[in-house]
Amino acid sequence: MVLSKAREGKVHDKRAHDEDDIAGAIPEEIPIEVDSGFLGLQKQYDNICVPHRKPKGGELSESQKEENRLLSSSRVVCENALAGVKRYGAVSQIYRNPIADFDDGLMLTAAGLWNFYLIAA
Repeated sequence: MVLSKAREGKVHDKRAHDEDDIAGAIPEEIPIEVDSGFLGLQKQYDNICVPHRKPKGGELSESQKEENRLLSSSRVVCENALAGVKRYGAVSQIYRNPIADFDDGLMLTAAGLWNFYLIAA
């Protein structure tokens, strides 16, 4: 999982990536699994795994469905980790603290606490 800098307001996944070039900082040997919010990214990088979309008026092949299932089963671990971090209400509520970069530190702290919880459980 990659954490980018906090942003004000709602920003689409692909736009946030384009502004920070998140995938460009990851070595090409490491596969990057993303959701459908990053469509088009597979044209820029070779190590991107994006789910297959059903063609208009058509169906996905069995191999495409199986690839989507495998991608989904590995991504659910990441999604559950994000849900665990958001259990600390401070990172999922509206942030109003004027201290610069405090929100990024807060997210790192919540992620560390969630990792500690997982290890201790």
